[in-house]
Amino acid sequence: MGCLLGLVLLAACQTTRPLPPVNLGAPGWTLRHGQAVWHVPQGKTEIAGEVLLATRADGEAYAQFTKAALPLVIAQSAPGRWEVTFPPQNKHYAGRGAPPQRLLWLYLPRAAAGGSLPKSWLWRSDARGWKLENPATGEFLEGYFDS
Repeated sequence: MGCLLGLVLLAACQTTRPLPPVNLGAPGWTLRHGQAVWHVPQGKTEIAGEVLLATRADGEAYAQFTKAALPLVIAQSAPGRWEVTFPPQNKHYAGRGAPPQRLLWLYLPRAAAGGSLPKSWLWRSDARGWKLENPATGEFLEGYFDS
């Protein structure tokens, strides 16, 4: 019984391996570049920068938000796996299954493709641009794609 419990606990502590690096030059990626303003949750701070969104038909997605060539957010997902890195804060989150609702960057590819979002999230897109918003936290990302 003790060995079985030990194996269960060991399996529960397993960390996810990092997703492989993305090669956006490889065939099959659809890239969109643009400008965006990120209003951080629970605050009054807004950050303007450049947004890159890359998606593949197999469900892989990549989003990056930069300011003055410095990556502020890097989000990557594949079917059943996700990860987000905030380089300035040296923070990294990763997991399996559906991404946490608090990580807006993992929902941007889904929203831009017309996919379903968590209940509390809103998506608007028109000729002037787009906006992904979580009214519960006040966080939003608003911008437009050049391509």
